[in-house]
Amino acid sequence: MDEKTMVNDILGSVKADLTAYQTAISEAENMQLRQTLQQIRNGDESFQYELFKVAQTKGYYQPAQKATITEIQTVKTELEQ
Repeated sequence: MDEKTMVNDILGSVKADLTAYQTAISEAENMQLRQTLQQIRNGDESFQYELFKVAQTKGYYQPAQKATITEIQTVKTELEQ
């Protein structure tokens, strides 16, 4: 397996983990558990961003094209309704 594949696999895995942490945090009644999960999530978010920057620098990951002002305004209008 080449480096690009490994990096993209890790990014995908961390993204899935972050979703799972968010679900667990929102459903946890115990405050200590919630805080622990939030700390783990925060660490994973930092790791994901650092790995994303490496992937982007090496050309392994191309983010989606930036939204236009019109697209942003359309979404904003729809959410405000």
